[in-house]
Amino acid sequence: MKIVDRYISRQFLVTFLFSSTSFVALFTLIHMVDNLDDFYKHNVPGSRIVMFYLSSLPETILVTTPLSVLLASLFVTGKLSMQSELPALKSAGLSLGRLLRPFVVVASCITLFNFVNSCWIVPSMYDWARGFEKRYLKNESRENDLVHIRESNDRILTVGRIGDDLVSASSVSLEEFRGSRLTSRIDADSIRITPSGNRWRFSNARHRSFTDSGERLTVNPGVETVDIRLSPDTFRMLNADPDQMTLWQLQRFIGHQEEAGISGLERARVKLNTKIALPFAGVIIVMIGVPLSTRKKRSGLALEATISLLVGFLYLGMQKTLTGIGYSGFINPALAAWLPNLIFAAAGAVLYRTAND
Repeated sequence: MKIVDRYISRQFLVTFLFSSTSFVALFTLIHMVDNLDDFYKHNVPGSRIVMFYLSSLPETILVTTPLSVLLASLFVTGKLSMQSELPALKSAGLSLGRLLRPFVVVASCITLFNFVNSCWIVPSMYDWARGFEKRYLKNESRENDLVHIRESNDRILTVGRIGDDLVSASSVSLEEFRGSRLTSRIDADSIRITPSGNRWRFSNARHRSFTDSGERLTVNPGVETVDIRLSPDTFRMLNADPDQMTLWQLQRFIGHQEEAGISGLERARVKLNTKIALPFAGVIIVMIGVPLSTRKKRSGLALEATISLLVGFLYLGMQKTLTGIGYSGFINPALAAWLPNLIFAAAGAVLYRTAND
């Protein structure tokens, strides 16, 4: 059986590498054709375009792995059936579970590589890949929504817009509470950290004090220094993109944000879980591809490719849709990232059981 395992493993790995290369080339070609006008309009140098696509390879490989694994498992199993090797193995007492072993071993190695790829390699390429795309293709300008920061147990800082330098902000208010009662509020046009990095300067501050007898207003049209407990990196962290963080950096980022009482962390939590969940698609897809291919006696490459594209794009579409729902907070972030894997694992279990009947 070791000879059979090596034979199947080699065939599966070679077919996977060929499929992965083909899908990566196809995705790259489609993206390049779709953005030729933007490259020309922004007068992007050819060397930067080459670097952009080279740095995009890790993410493209990660995304296309479910398609490549499914096509490879369908093709190899179908080839074994067409060449009468699979019936011979079955007649020798080879069960479907035993047939799956070499596929799962190779798929596990692919999963391990993609885990490293997803958690460390792709984030390290962010600047050249996604950052390049935003600068030269989409030319996006990011608008900041209101951000609420729990500066201490009884004070909340609200920021309207974070400055491009990431050490200043505009349209700011600092509210102080005693229990559930608002006792004072400072509204300022802008704030900026002092050169020493331990205090913040408020510009054109309006102080309001609230008592049982009424409200008292004091206006300072100049600049005043206010002692607030914010880290010099607070705004930088608020403006950070989870895509450019490694697994450990993203975990620390979420922890720091939670300690600061910052809301709206659903996207970061979904990204964290997706970094872990997406690499496991390879093993799960194998559990679908092999039982599915053993159910039919003969099939051509065209049918195998069609099935892999349909199932693969169904997985990617489900994963994209559920992560979008997770960003909005309608479902648990962990569930949004892992639900496609759970659904396809259940489908694989059903196919495995029916193929054994």
